[in-house]
Amino acid sequence: MDTLRAICCISVSCAIYPYAVHPRAIDGAFQPRNNRQRMSKSADPCITRPNGRIFVLSDALSEEDLSLVHALQISPRASWTALGEVLQSSPAALAARWSRLRDAGLAWVTVHPMVRGPSTQMAFVEVDCLPTHRDAVVATLCRVPEILTIEVSARGRDLLLTVVTHDWFALSELVLTRLQVDGVLRHRTSLVTDIHLEASDWRLDALSRGQALAVGRIEPPAPTVPTSVSAVETALIDPLAHDGRLGFAELARLTQRNPATVRRQFARLAGSRIMKFRCEISQESSRWPISCTWFCRVRPDHVSETAGLLQSIPEMRGCFSTTGESNFMFIVWARSVKDLLRIEKKVAEAQPSLRFLDSAVAFATPKRIGWLLDRAGCTTGDVVVPAF
Repeated sequence: MDTLRAICCISVSCAIYPYAVHPRAIDGAFQPRNNRQRMSKSADPCITRPNGRIFVLSDALSEEDLSLVHALQISPRASWTALGEVLQSSPAALAARWSRLRDAGLAWVTVHPMVRGPSTQMAFVEVDCLPTHRDAVVATLCRVPEILTIEVSARGRDLLLTVVTHDWFALSELVLTRLQVDGVLRHRTSLVTDIHLEASDWRLDALSRGQALAVGRIEPPAPTVPTSVSAVETALIDPLAHDGRLGFAELARLTQRNPATVRRQFARLAGSRIMKFRCEISQESSRWPISCTWFCRVRPDHVSETAGLLQSIPEMRGCFSTTGESNFMFIVWARSVKDLLRIEKKVAEAQPSLRFLDSAVAFATPKRIGWLLDRAGCTTGDVVVPAF
């Protein structure tokens, strides 16, 4: 069922991409690829990073790690000193903990285009492709800056792409021209007409309510929005996309500018509202390894009520109104495949008028918010900076 049309996504039909959901979520072996992961049913999956360090996924994120990531989800650029007061840890210990997580590809801070901008266009596209061309299609689409995220679906479409462009013309050009990739059979586009909840709003459950509120107060007041930004300011986006926590001294070194100048340019860029900072986590290590997208039909006069009800569900990662046969889409991260039934039942009971048309579990996410991911859902270090 072509229900993804309602969210301007791209779904590609091909054989299963060589990534897999977390091995703890399903019964089966986690096959090695280039010796990056090794696992049997009696062993924990491991990842070997480029620096040679080996991490065991089941032990990769402790409660302290999750608390730190949760705090950075709320305030991605908060200082270690300020966070230390809330998390009861020294700034040096927090910095070392974050360095370990980032080096392992388990968590990262980046920037992405503000999807609620006045001219910004968001879409979900379903793409069908030849099975023998699947790897080449995915590799090609991963290099497209406007395609922020790529998921490999279990059914109904091979790839589901999240697309964000700076205007309508750019979206049309991408869909009508640049998606004509060798191996792609067809694609279906669904436009996002309203964003009720986006993934950057999703939070881990590691902090207490008091801690979360305290971290929220760390964020400095939003600066005045300038009328425009120049290429001088936007040049800071590239290094920030690679590391959203870069300090002004390091930004100045990378851009060969004066630190005081960079601080002023950063303030102007942050105030422009063209970008948003976001702390991401490896899904397979987050304890919510299963991602599922539901495509639904909601009566127009029930959309606001439905969106409000869904936002109260902790697993909810995204909620959108869209064009197409299904006019409503929501995305969750779940602890297991079995848990999806509980969530679906909960939604159905909360909003009986909502009609489920289709659902799609993601087997893998080779790209998320511009970052290329490996089989374990960890960053590879390769970033395709989104188009701003």
